[in-house]
Parts: sequence; C-alpha cells; structure tokens
Amino acid sequence: METIEKNVAEAPSEETLLVNAARGGDIASFEKLVKRYDRNVFRIAQHITQNREDAEDVVQDAFLKAYQNLGQFQGQSKFYTWLVRIAVNEALMRLRRRRPERMISLDEDVKTEEDSMPREVADWSPNPEQQYSQSELKDILGKTIQGLPAGFRTVFVLRDVEGLSTEETAAALELSVPAVKSRLLRARLQLRERLNKYFKRRDGEFRP
Repeated sequence: METIEKNVAEAPSEETLLVNAARGGDIASFEKLVKRYDRNVFRIAQHITQNREDAEDVVQDAFLKAYQNLGQFQGQSKFYTWLVRIAVNEALMRLRRRRPERMISLDEDVKTEEDSMPREVADWSPNPEQQYSQSELKDILGKTIQGLPAGFRTVFVLRDVEGLSTEETAAALELSVPAVKSRLLRARLQLRERLNKYFKRRDGEFRP
C-alpha cells in the first residue's frame, strides 16, 4: 500500500509530461504549453513594459527562446517558473532598448532588507469598495500598479496578481526569498498609500 501511494505521489504532472514530449521533438506538446501559459506571460510582460505591442513581442520571443533552450531546462523548478524568468528578462531588455539612457533592472528603487520598515498607512475611510463598482476598482488598481517602481511592480504582479508562491517568484526572478518578501511588503504598502491618496483626492472632487 505504501509503495502504491509513493508511486502515485511521484507521478509526473501534466506539465512535466508535455515538457518531456516537447524536448523529444513533439511540437504539438509545446503548442499545448503555449496555449496554457500565453495569457499569463502576456499579462506579466504588459505589466513590465506597460505597452501592449511590446508585451506581444515579449510573449513571442519568450516562447521561441524557451523552445530553443528546452534542452537546458533541468526540471529543478516548474516549467512555468522557468518560462516566467525568460519572459521577465525579455521584457526588461525591451525596456532597456526603449530607454537607452536609463538602465532598467529589478533592483531599481529597491532598498535592502536591512532598511527600516516602511511606515504604516492609514486604512481607507470610507471603504472604497462601498463607493466604486468592481470594474472601476479593477481599472484604478491596474493603473496604480503601473505606477510602482519596476522592482516592486514585477514582484507584486508575480506574487499577488499571477499567484506564484514566494519561492516560485524568487526562482523566476533569481532573487532570495527574503528579498521577495521585503519587496512584496513595500509594494503592497506603496500601493495602499497611492490608492489612499487617489480616493481622498477623488472624493474631494465630488464634494460641494
């Protein structure tokens, strides 16, 4: 019974089967991986580049590079985590080409873990969910995320928007787990403060 349970627990995932088949030359399996992850990769690329056309190019380049380098994928992490790392690098390179006078990296505007904790931000009052529709809140949140520094924005998108674990986010960005936690906390607090200012300013506009 224990042997059966062990074999079941060690059964390869569907992703692993598709990756192994693709590495063996099965193009159809790789196409299934593309269909499974292309929307996720596009969202990540768009958050980083803040441009739809650039994001579409990043998706194509990331999948092409992933296919060309499948032989280098060791399987130590999930294929999706490896793919996200490629996509993030492609997106950052596109930003560098767009802004040659200014280097773009994940370390931009990011302090080390030894720095003091950011100050607490007051709660929204009244609750914005009571004032705005879900679609409007989504639009406001999306625009506010775009205003975060690149290093914070990328970690926030991977962890809180795309749902990667802290460990997966660290692996995808080649950062330490403490660094991801620190940047995520700062991103959340910055986002909360920016939203708080936005709602206060907007509420003031509606007052007689």
